[in-house]
Amino acid sequence: MSSLGLVVTEDILTSRPMPGFDNSSMDGYAVRSSDFTGGSGIVVLTVVDDLPAGAGIGVTITAGCAARIMTGAPVPAGADCVVPIEETDGGASTVAIRATPTAGAYIRCAGEDLAQGSLAVPRGSIVTTRNLALIASCDLSAVPTRPRPRVVVMSTGSELVAPGDSVAFGQVVDCNSYLLAAAVAETGAEVTRIGPVSDSFEAFTAALEEHAANADLIITSGGVSMGAYDTVKEVLTARGGVEFLKVAMNPGMPQGFGRVDGVPIITLPGNPVSTFVSFEAFVRPAIRKMLGHATLLRSERTATINESITSPSGKRQFARGTLTGRDRLEVAPVGGQGSHVIGGLSRANCIIVIPETVTEVRAGSSVSIIDLRADDDE
Repeated sequence: MSSLGLVVTEDILTSRPMPGFDNSSMDGYAVRSSDFTGGSGIVVLTVVDDLPAGAGIGVTITAGCAARIMTGAPVPAGADCVVPIEETDGGASTVAIRATPTAGAYIRCAGEDLAQGSLAVPRGSIVTTRNLALIASCDLSAVPTRPRPRVVVMSTGSELVAPGDSVAFGQVVDCNSYLLAAAVAETGAEVTRIGPVSDSFEAFTAALEEHAANADLIITSGGVSMGAYDTVKEVLTARGGVEFLKVAMNPGMPQGFGRVDGVPIITLPGNPVSTFVSFEAFVRPAIRKMLGHATLLRSERTATINESITSPSGKRQFARGTLTGRDRLEVAPVGGQGSHVIGGLSRANCIIVIPETVTEVRAGSSVSIIDLRADDDE
């Protein structure tokens, strides 16, 4: 079960035929079809064996004989069909059969599903509830998959307090660490949530050094802008190995990428909507790459926008929206589009993408949307 959702790294072949032997698909009696050549009427046979599921090699069925058989039990030698119990009197020593069976009836033949050595699950497949039974039937002690990356999430800012703690004037409840931890978990990675970490050079450095050794990726939020207390930027600039830049996007302009002690780190802005949009744009594809997925980005679709919306010149706008419809998709901007408006974010099920060269989209126009509802498993 630990492999659920992970990417298979090598072809999985069947180790034996499936089914592994001819078996009954019904509770009933294993018989010889040649005993029913006389046409219609009741045929009485002698019951010479009793075969539950899991039974070994039974008695060979000869002319005039039958074996009581349960679903899944091996069909005994000599028998070439099964009569469902509903077509008999259910006898134990002899059985009266009303039906006229044909050869092969109610028998699941060895290998009719998959032959031995067949490709069961190809490399690159995702382990799902639908193929896990097949993988188990291939008799593997462990599923060959990419490991889950260990992702550490840190929320920074001296103004942050944990949910449930007393909130003084000027303080805000930490929501970013929960947003990021949930987003990481949804990708299938293993997540450790740290936060909040104060805007102290020493505190952030200590948190970084404590958790870097057990991480494959570190994600931070906050402290990457141009302010006097942007400690993340201050600490990582002093250490080196991390580049801070401004991306022509709205929200989420200040970003940072690099390595700390050899561990990749992505530093995101601190406003919650900026954090979410930046995660979707940069972090989620990176985690999916680490997991071995072939598809890294969510699907983009086209929808008709039902109200006009403006966008800053020279920046790609990622506006939140609600998507409706099936054959003809319609989208409505939801809530305010500020980087702090988490009420609107909670109601959004898509992101409206407006190019850098467009400053206004009028109602009724077609827009590109990123569908947050979409299942992007290959």
